[in-house]
Amino acid sequence: MSRESKDAPGTEPGHESNEPTVLSGPWFEELETGDLFTDAPAVTVTEGHAALYQAIFGDRQRLPLDAHLCARVTGSEKLLVNSGLVCNVAIGQTTYASQRVMGNLFYRGLIFKAPVYIGDTLTTTTKVVALRQNRIREGRAASGMVALEIGVKNQRGGQVMLFWRCPMIPCKDPAADTGRQDSFDELPQQLTLSEVTDAVPDWGLNEFRDRVHGNHFTELVSGSKLIVESRDTVTSAPELTRMTLNMAMTHLDATRSVYGKRLVYGGHTISIAAAQMTRALPNIVTIVGWRSCDHSAPVFEQDLLRSEVTLGEKYALKSGGGLVDVQIEVYATRGSEAPESGDDIKVLDWHLVGLFA
Repeated sequence: MSRESKDAPGTEPGHESNEPTVLSGPWFEELETGDLFTDAPAVTVTEGHAALYQAIFGDRQRLPLDAHLCARVTGSEKLLVNSGLVCNVAIGQTTYASQRVMGNLFYRGLIFKAPVYIGDTLTTTTKVVALRQNRIREGRAASGMVALEIGVKNQRGGQVMLFWRCPMIPCKDPAADTGRQDSFDELPQQLTLSEVTDAVPDWGLNEFRDRVHGNHFTELVSGSKLIVESRDTVTSAPELTRMTLNMAMTHLDATRSVYGKRLVYGGHTISIAAAQMTRALPNIVTIVGWRSCDHSAPVFEQDLLRSEVTLGEKYALKSGGGLVDVQIEVYATRGSEAPESGDDIKVLDWHLVGLFA
């Protein structure tokens, strides 16, 4: 049975009390496998969302920027929404369950099953599928990993995404021993080629190839490594958090961060990585899926981020163009005033599948 009323504590039928109700998210031991959260507001993606996202990240993906090219390629008169913005909205809708997050560890199995256009409305459901307490260590407060299954649909009921993410959540009792040791084996470890191929949109890739100069699918070489020299300074982290309805306290309140400093939301780092990738691969048509995405270290505002992009296997499509495995490794440089200061701290290891014409 789902426990959707968790989204609105104090509003159960018959609840009567003069005592104030503290509104906050669940601790690790308050979550149960099977908990279902469905009350996040649906979000209609507008031009305003797209403009603010572009202002923060400067992503150079062509179709969300060029209405005429987008119409020729996709057949839609509405502008395509950047896949990074779609992810950030969807993740923000899941964060009632992870308001107390200490950090998000990884994402798995993410495939864009349907494109999202300006004016589409996204509705997201979040299900707890596994709970595993971290090893108890002297001097460290108890915490656990929470595997969340996330389903995203559009206003027509069509599935846009189904994926999994894993936040680390503290226990209410710092000395708790919950005994929860669920297996995470059922979380998808790899996307199959057929899953990714089935998600390729029926677009006119020949139109993209004919209208855009430069390297396309056939010119890309597996094994090539592209280092983006220009770095990005992390700014506007709380603004993205608020825009996407992300409720995680650590991204907005330094006193709720285990680092004593606001932690930058992981989707922010991923979006910077995606934007840097578009400098290295300017003719990527879209991102079709994520094979894996691991946060290997925290990111803080004012960090300088740089990316190294490596091309993996190529898979030709019968309709023309093809899919390319892409690995993006992101490294941070931060000053001595920040936690874990230093140069070239690896903060992200992201394996995605890109569509090329």
